[in-house]
Amino acid sequence: MNDIVSGYYRLCVSITKFAYLNLLWACFTILGLFILGIMPATVAMFAVVRKWILGDTEIDIFRTFWTSYKKEFIKSNLIGLSLFLIGYLLTIEFQILRSQDSIPYFIASYGVVGLFLIYFIILLYFFPLFVHFNLKFGQYFKWSFVIGIAHPILTIFLLTVICVMIYVTIRFSPALLFIFGGSVIAYVIMWGVAKTFSKYEEATEI
Repeated sequence: MNDIVSGYYRLCVSITKFAYLNLLWACFTILGLFILGIMPATVAMFAVVRKWILGDTEIDIFRTFWTSYKKEFIKSNLIGLSLFLIGYLLTIEFQILRSQDSIPYFIASYGVVGLFLIYFIILLYFFPLFVHFNLKFGQYFKWSFVIGIAHPILTIFLLTVICVMIYVTIRFSPALLFIFGGSVIAYVIMWGVAKTFSKYEEATEI
């Protein structure tokens, strides 16, 4: 009986932590007027879940979040601007190619689809690498791509799990996506990507 009560208590604590972290992520994204808040807030959220995954489950969530948010505000926004511009240019290029009647343009549009795939792989691995490694600006893109391609099964697994989680949540309980969506997805990504860190810690040292 004590084991059941203890397990239930731990479950409630975990649920509360994820909900609180998700609330911080949403609030600090809004605090930055979304455009300037989304990147540092997401980085801060990953910084917290990284601590949890590494075994530091008793951290001060707000302090860890706020410290990372302040520290990485400028750097994360500069990288976020780069990611946005790349995504925007790819979208425009795809629309232009698909708007043409010529077959060569249509075929070329699949090249852009391939670039989009690389883009999403970089996004998937970027935040875990950002909070774990201290790299130069462009190396975050390089190593996100390298690790994503070097571990295709992990990449496919993470993308599949995330898509299934989002679909099931939207299908059956959309409210849960707003309460836990960001923090749970961040935890799943960080949990998976963290398993590759030991292989690259020496290679990424500058």
